[in-house]
Amino acid sequence: MLKNYLKIALRNLLKRKGFTLLNIFGLAIGMTCCLLILQYVNFERGYDKFHKDGDRVARLRIDSYKEGKLLWKSATVYPAFGPTMKKDFPEIESFCRLHDADVLLTNESRNLKFNEKKGYFADPGILDVFTIPLVKGNPKTALNAPEKMMLSESYARKYFGDENPLGKSLKVRGIGHERSVEITGVFKDYPKNSHLIIDYLLSYSTLAKIAKEQGDTENSTETAWGWYDFYTYFKLRQGATLEQVQAKMPAFCQRYIDSKRDAKSNRRTEAHLMPMQDIHLYSNFNQEAEVNGNGQAVSWLFLIAFFILAIAWTNYINLATARSLERAKEVGVRKVMGALRPQLVGQFMMESLLLNFSALLLALLTAKIAMPFFSNFLEQPLAFTFAENLSFWTLMIGVFLLGTTLSGMYPAVVMSGVKPIIVLKGILPKITGGLSMRRTLIVSQFAASIALIVGTIVVYQQIGFMRNQKLGVDIEQTLVLEGASSVRDSLFQSSFKPFKNSLMRLSDVQNVTVSSSVPGEEIYWTNGARWMRAPGETNTTMYIMSMDYDFVPTFKTQLVAGRTFSEKFGEDQNGKNVLLNESGLKALGIANAEKALNENIILGGDTMKIVGVMADFHHESLKKAVNPMTIRLERGNSRFNSIKLKTKDMSKSLAEIQQVWAQYFPNDPFNYFFLDQYFDRQYKSDVVFGKVFGFFAMLAILVACLGLLGLSSYNVLQRTKEIGVRKVLGANVSSIVVLLSKDFLKLVVISSLIAFPIAWFVMDYWLQDFASRIEIKWWVFVLAGVSALIIALLTVSFQSIKAALMNPVKSLKTE
Repeated sequence: MLKNYLKIALRNLLKRKGFTLLNIFGLAIGMTCCLLILQYVNFERGYDKFHKDGDRVARLRIDSYKEGKLLWKSATVYPAFGPTMKKDFPEIESFCRLHDADVLLTNESRNLKFNEKKGYFADPGILDVFTIPLVKGNPKTALNAPEKMMLSESYARKYFGDENPLGKSLKVRGIGHERSVEITGVFKDYPKNSHLIIDYLLSYSTLAKIAKEQGDTENSTETAWGWYDFYTYFKLRQGATLEQVQAKMPAFCQRYIDSKRDAKSNRRTEAHLMPMQDIHLYSNFNQEAEVNGNGQAVSWLFLIAFFILAIAWTNYINLATARSLERAKEVGVRKVMGALRPQLVGQFMMESLLLNFSALLLALLTAKIAMPFFSNFLEQPLAFTFAENLSFWTLMIGVFLLGTTLSGMYPAVVMSGVKPIIVLKGILPKITGGLSMRRTLIVSQFAASIALIVGTIVVYQQIGFMRNQKLGVDIEQTLVLEGASSVRDSLFQSSFKPFKNSLMRLSDVQNVTVSSSVPGEEIYWTNGARWMRAPGETNTTMYIMSMDYDFVPTFKTQLVAGRTFSEKFGEDQNGKNVLLNESGLKALGIANAEKALNENIILGGDTMKIVGVMADFHHESLKKAVNPMTIRLERGNSRFNSIKLKTKDMSKSLAEIQQVWAQYFPNDPFNYFFLDQYFDRQYKSDVVFGKVFGFFAMLAILVACLGLLGLSSYNVLQRTKEIGVRKVLGANVSSIVVLLSKDFLKLVVISSLIAFPIAWFVMDYWLQDFASRIEIKWWVFVLAGVSALIIALLTVSFQSIKAALMNPVKSLKTE
């Protein structure tokens, strides 16, 4: 029986090649879209899944409140959390702490030196908490003492070539005095689908030794409850849950932190555990190790993947039922010959299975070919790895069988229910209920398509708004050099001034300034501050940046009141004068900029005088609110040298600047970036989301149009005789086109009325994540609606014009 079903199904499909190809093409587009989106979703949701016990690992983070008001949320915590929680909580098996190690590594024997940012000071416990397979070295001793270091395989080759690096040394400079560290381990390159990027690890006790050399007598790297720059991870024991540990955190924070503070401070600390595998998509706090993704956007794309697939299957229903009249006689004859309804259903289901299976094979091939282009389009390291994923195949086979059954069952039931006596008399059936259902499906499809058009416009508007909005600071034509680590404090001015003067003599250089931070980088330097004349002793958190005399003219920031730092004012040299931004004034409770001038504030225990007020500028992306900021005069070495250029020949300028750098800082590598590109990296996840959303929204609309094409074909087939009669009675082509098109355009209008409120609600909800956001304009909905009408009109017109041009004699012969 199955062999017979297969033979007849193949015969029918090959007989109507146009119908078959259209169906396969529509289904394949939907399946390809689904496969590509699922690969992206799988990549984003696969972060940190490579850890052996990753489901038992969590990162601790803290929120700080003052007088009930949230001050900040940080991804980092105090160093004392780790050992104290390990002692107090039996649920914790092990822990590790990580602290940024932005250092200069040098192999003098090979004359190699590089600034390396993607490394950490780490507890020995990291090798138990994380899965970091060692290629060389002993995991028990690799990080158990000061001045020990582990390298990734790539870094081992980078610094030592083919030599065995174990027992050899590198010089480390950047934190504390330059020192020599021993290479005690080499680990496999850390996977890129991680919320951390780890190229090297320095022993945590090295950081403790550095702190002690700098005068730390309290062992702060172990006992501090105020130095919150440490990523801290816990591995739970088998059977323990995060909820059990989290329930104990309020009492823990009260006992060790809040109870030891001055009661007048009204400070409160909240500590939260987050599963490590959730960090990439659902963590967006201060001091994140990397720019994370957007879990909400990934969830939407996951739904869109299956929604496009549903549209494709709906189109199959429309196209299959459009042929119901054509196959009515076939069904009637087969019933007269003794075919039972279940047999007819089985026959039609076999056709559905063949079409869907052919489409799936084409979709797999297309997705395989398209994946490298899709990866480049998104600038993400995607690969077609489904063959290795058993859970994916289980899901896809289940969805494939379900979709094939549901999409094939409706046409099968409708067509197998035709009464043979009616058909054989020459009367073609009118399936009114089926028509109503198909119209409902078309309305649903186009409502979704219009909503996707609105969403695409809004997403691109918001991204464009953030990237093109005035920041209050000029980042164009700005080259930033990372500061020289070989020159510190008292030596800085004597080295920097001649370096700056030499740069200024270059024809392409307009201005040069130094600062502790540049736009696009999160400021980690914070301290408590209060206005001396404010009632009470309530502090507010201030974000601190240092700059030199030329920062304001270089970046063209605006002064609201007062002055900037200047060599004309000798008092600036003592470091007691500061600038505030407008948000800083508001946070301190100072009424206006003019009133703030010459007022004193307490900043971290020091008395400072306000000499100027700077207009708010966006130091970070427009997704975040402007932080209250205090600006101090730079008196020591700075992390960044910003050079404003006035040329389009960047290669020539870079070569000249590099020569000057080598002259003054021969012991430091020449590391640079362009500030506009550096700032834009904050929008990477949003740009990727916009690309994916827009691309697949267009494909969803294309697939929906195929459904409309199917329904219009059905409509033309139903009204063939009517068209012939109208033409005989004098109707022209345009009137017939209008007649055949107006019903479909009504469906699109209805779709618009359904889509607009849904689209507004969803996109308004999405925009709430942005501190600076657009307002959704009315014309966006008009544009989406008109676009859908035009697309629908073009789609329907193809069949309508074809029918209107048909010879009426042939039309009147059809019955």
